[in-house]
Amino acid sequence: MDGVSLALPARAARLETEPARALLEHVGLGDQAERPASALAYGDLKRLELAMSLTNDPELPLLDKPTAGTAPAERGALMALVLAIARGRGLAMLFTEHDMDVVFAIADRVMVLHQGRVIADGAPADVRADPPVRHVYLGDTA
Repeated sequence: MDGVSLALPARAARLETEPARALLEHVGLGDQAERPASALAYGDLKRLELAMSLTNDPELPLLDKPTAGTAPAERGALMALVLAIARGRGLAMLFTEHDMDVVFAIADRVMVLHQGRVIADGAPADVRADPPVRHVYLGDTA
């Protein structure tokens, strides 16, 4: 590989840096832009993941357990940020989540799967009241 450079030309690097910095600012990490991801606090890593999910302006961002491992206060703040971004950009977002309080607080529509099959689909209040959902996920044995 003699004579081959893998570095981006200065102009190309600048073009890639500006949108990345804008996304970091958008999720509240602008002041952390120069830090490696390995040095970020866990809650900041979750916000970084959110910023990464927005690269290339997706039509339907997919978030896999966005609040996993976060403290309750961080969960609320993170999901408020997700909601603000979704509304601000006019986006629907698809997320998987095991914290039912998070799901019911933020989702406009909930689809519940059990053993690979859809057992409920609809408005959060309707899904929360659904007997199979209550039995399987919410601990209602009635």
